[in-house]
Amino acid sequence: MTIIKTGGTGLVGTALAGAVAMASAMGFGRFVFTPILPGMMADLPLSSAEAGLIAAGNFVGYLAGAILAAYGWAAGRERLVGLLALLVSSFMLAAMGVTSSVVVFIAIRFVAGIASAFAMIFISSIVLAHAAARGSEHAQATHFGGVGMGIALSSLMVFVTALHGGGDPGLWRTDWLYGAGITILLLLFVWRYLPHAPHIPSGVVREPPLVWRLPLVLVTLSYGVFGFGYVITATFIVTMARMGDAGPTVEFLTWFLTGIAAAISLFVWRPVMLRIGLAGAYITGLLVEAAGVMSTVVLPASMAPMIGGTALGATFVMITAYGLRIGRRLAPESPRRALAFMTASFGVGQIVGPLVAGWVAQATGGFTVATVLAAVALCLCVLLVVPVYRRLAD
Repeated sequence: MTIIKTGGTGLVGTALAGAVAMASAMGFGRFVFTPILPGMMADLPLSSAEAGLIAAGNFVGYLAGAILAAYGWAAGRERLVGLLALLVSSFMLAAMGVTSSVVVFIAIRFVAGIASAFAMIFISSIVLAHAAARGSEHAQATHFGGVGMGIALSSLMVFVTALHGGGDPGLWRTDWLYGAGITILLLLFVWRYLPHAPHIPSGVVREPPLVWRLPLVLVTLSYGVFGFGYVITATFIVTMARMGDAGPTVEFLTWFLTGIAAAISLFVWRPVMLRIGLAGAYITGLLVEAAGVMSTVVLPASMAPMIGGTALGATFVMITAYGLRIGRRLAPESPRRALAFMTASFGVGQIVGPLVAGWVAQATGGFTVATVLAAVALCLCVLLVVPVYRRLAD
């Protein structure tokens, strides 16, 4: 029998600690690049291709971290490794504010990617184990909602810095340093309230090799293409608002609304999922996101980024979470292996997305073509899953 110890904080404290950790590691450590990027591109300056390289460096690090975390070296030390990863992530945020070299930026973001992967995987393993033992889906949703909380907070941080900065083009450096300071404070909260992992009995049965049946192949491919499609908008949407002269308020609201929508998305989608099934929710989310992505290039600049950002936030966390649940159902004999391969597929898509978008934007002078490619990719995700819809439906 699993022994649950939450250090006196209870499940609520555990879920909040997980949410704050996700806000730090993902909302700041991974996604704060999005609202800070326009200032970097204007001040240094950076080309669209260079911005894509820096973004891809972070995703390469995340993929490397996910692969490294798959081995058993951290067993029994999940809390320590997770907290150290949050600390390293904060240091990497500060490091971004004190250099101007593209090569160094890429290296820093690579290390930050490893740190965010470690924090995501090991802290999630703690929180989700406690939540599963109590049968609490709300705790799980709260935990992953922290990603959106961090996105919204990072957007607010960049907006407030700009208001008090008097138009200084070097404010992007201040943003990175403020981000580091905020995440150190968040780390103190996580350190106080995050419990140790539940005790797991020895003698866990080794999973058999994964059997690649057609439904699993198609869903894994869909998941990888989703990584490509969502990350283009997630990386460049605020830059697109800047290039469209939407104004600082729209830039702020674009990423802020993305975060708010992401924070509540799993709560909102749960009754939808219960009604139409995991597969139905996955497909519906992809279609909503594709429409939102297209809205960023077909609607007026005053509203397009905000609508696109809201649609992105409302779907990408849900699609990520439900896609993995579908993979587990399609490989009941080897669920951890299925998750590993799907995460790797997703990671490759995330790496390729910014590279392609940055190169296309530099060649065409804007992000319209790259955005259309992202929307087409999301529709392709749907086409890949439709043939196995009956198998996936609850």
